[in-house]
Amino acid sequence: MWSLSPAEIEALRLSVRIAAWSTAVSLPLAVAAAFVLARYRFWGKEVLNGLLHMPLVLPPVVTGYLLLVVFGRRGLVGAWLEQAFGLVFAFRWTGAVVAAAVVAFPLIVRPIRLSLEAVDRRLESAAHTLGANRLWTWLTITLPLSLPGMVVGAILGFTRSLGEFGATITFVSNIPGETQTLSLAVHSALQVPGGEPGAMRLTVIIVLITIVALVASEMLGRYVARKTQGYSHA
Repeated sequence: MWSLSPAEIEALRLSVRIAAWSTAVSLPLAVAAAFVLARYRFWGKEVLNGLLHMPLVLPPVVTGYLLLVVFGRRGLVGAWLEQAFGLVFAFRWTGAVVAAAVVAFPLIVRPIRLSLEAVDRRLESAAHTLGANRLWTWLTITLPLSLPGMVVGAILGFTRSLGEFGATITFVSNIPGETQTLSLAVHSALQVPGGEPGAMRLTVIIVLITIVALVASEMLGRYVARKTQGYSHA
């Protein structure tokens, strides 16, 4: 009952791989986007904020279809990427990374933005007064103080990527060993007679990983917050 088959182990391995890559790709972009939203005022800021958070409210199937239109082999960008660099995302595990990253991106941006907005700007001004340039101030003041949001955002993004389904199956299909993640494996198990035990095994795994990740994000967020608060008072 609880023994995983080779195909289920492969789905688990692939899910972790895709989620890790999705988080690694999204995090730097999320930090940049959060910094722009938190620190700058410009025309169209609300529009940009809406576009960045659109994957939260769009049906995942619509998100996947838009990715197919843009990054498919005949897509607006996908055709050029294949011709120029040989990069293909549709129906590949790399496409699953793109789909997971797009869907998880808003969940990563939000806590980072809140952390950046909570940084005491007077500390940055003091660093500038003492001769620190913007890069050094970012590395020594802003980055450490906003680290709790980055940690929480990264874990939430990883968890969301791990459970992504709709955009993934629409953009890269459900190919065992290539794009079949845990969520897609649950879907496949429910499509065949007698597949309920396998679906239950994978569901339990997904639930456990999600609970562990959410608890870890809360604990790590509090730990890093305590450390950075001590740093800010030093």
